[in-house]
Amino acid sequence: MTAPGACLAIHNGEPLARAELPIVPLSEFRDRIVSEARRGSRLVALFGQPAAADAVRLHAVLAHEAGGELAALATDVGESYPALTPECAQAHWFERELAEQWGVRPLGHPWLKPLRFHRSYRPARDAWGRPPEAPLAPGVADFYRVEGEEVHEVAVGPVHAGVIEPGHFRFQCHGEEVLHLEISLGYQHRGVERALRGGPAPRTLHWMETLAGDTTIGHALAYCQAIEALGGAAVPPRAEKLRAIALELERMANHAGDLGALAGDVGYLPTASFCGRLRGSILNLTALLCGNRFGRGLLRPGGVRFDADEARLGELARRLEETMRDLTAAVELLWHTPSVMARFEGTGRLTRQQCLEAGLVGPVARACGIERDVRADFPTGFYRYAAIPPATWHSGDVFARAIVRWLEIQRSAAFVREQLRALPEGPIAVAAAAALAPQRCVISLVEGWRGEICHVALTDAAGRFAAYKIVDPSFHNWFGLALAMRGQPISDFPLCNKSFSLSYCGHDL
Repeated sequence: MTAPGACLAIHNGEPLARAELPIVPLSEFRDRIVSEARRGSRLVALFGQPAAADAVRLHAVLAHEAGGELAALATDVGESYPALTPECAQAHWFERELAEQWGVRPLGHPWLKPLRFHRSYRPARDAWGRPPEAPLAPGVADFYRVEGEEVHEVAVGPVHAGVIEPGHFRFQCHGEEVLHLEISLGYQHRGVERALRGGPAPRTLHWMETLAGDTTIGHALAYCQAIEALGGAAVPPRAEKLRAIALELERMANHAGDLGALAGDVGYLPTASFCGRLRGSILNLTALLCGNRFGRGLLRPGGVRFDADEARLGELARRLEETMRDLTAAVELLWHTPSVMARFEGTGRLTRQQCLEAGLVGPVARACGIERDVRADFPTGFYRYAAIPPATWHSGDVFARAIVRWLEIQRSAAFVREQLRALPEGPIAVAAAAALAPQRCVISLVEGWRGEICHVALTDAAGRFAAYKIVDPSFHNWFGLALAMRGQPISDFPLCNKSFSLSYCGHDL
């Protein structure tokens, strides 16, 4: 069905003919996105693909969370167009990405610069005017500078202490106070989205499982949902429930690890040491399901590859109870230790309004009191029948982001516990379609542990991927970290950074 105005309203995982997608004049495209954002909708994805006559087609996906619908529309642009960012801050990084990938300049963008530092996908269409022979190096770009007496600059990374992905952080400080933080990524860029064109292929699912290694289940599930929609496959109930169990175990493991890391960042070793071990215990529950701690190989289009008999389900339930008993004892120490709370409370605070304007997702948004959760707003699979209530807090600080993680662990554990008791009989997979429907489009959303994962697949006349867009939750939330650091001591950066717990490689697709 078509929404009022120029958008096409669809549901999560619902395929549609590409001919139905409204292609509107640029002015209408721009006005629609800006007006919808002002009314509370959110920009889920904005991406380009080649169009006729050397133009680039811009596709936009908006989320109407109150109604549980997604809206899609498109327009064709030439060398430039009036930027959305000045009136819709959620488009900030999307428009930088468009300029870098397709050489289309969003005129009036307040800070237009490379996002991942690669060549334009259109030869000789570099938006920054660099000659083809010019060297490219991530992080080599202008940075915002704050001028003034006693203002100084601190550059951190891209090489960091410990085992951590590369990313560059440029702080503008007055004494210890951070006036501005600029984040520069791109060091992990692998060109995955371009490699997906012409697929699916034998490697496609493996790429999905490694988009962000700690989100194997989340990204693989989003991909499988897209393929099943385009191929008309109905996933058996037993497989849907096993998928949901795996997704919640992934959420629990990562949240447990983050709570331990947060404790470590403030020097509180009891919780830090216990949570490190218990994260491994939860990962081992996933390994019990499929033989891999991160869930690789478990999901496939049409269902899952591994089943669980009664003995295995009983062992899962027993280990889950043991792990939750120990995890509860370790985490509850945090909330009752004044020195920990003194560091968590009031640190790295985001307001609800900042969160809404920037379009943040996942636990970061829910820590600002926003009930934004794909499992409740756009449910698919088993979540259509057994929703998990979103866990929220109101203060928007490190404490809020920590307590939301703990609440989510408890709710996910209760969900897994219940599903293990009542796994339906039947097959665990159906045969995947030999070919995908041609000239179709599907939007697949999944609530990963970091937040909303978005996959958009467009097929060509042969049923192959004409375009495949992936938006990891980190893409939305990195700018939120920059906002949270304003007015904070620079020494609080490790704590704030871990409270967001974002992915570098998930951003650098």
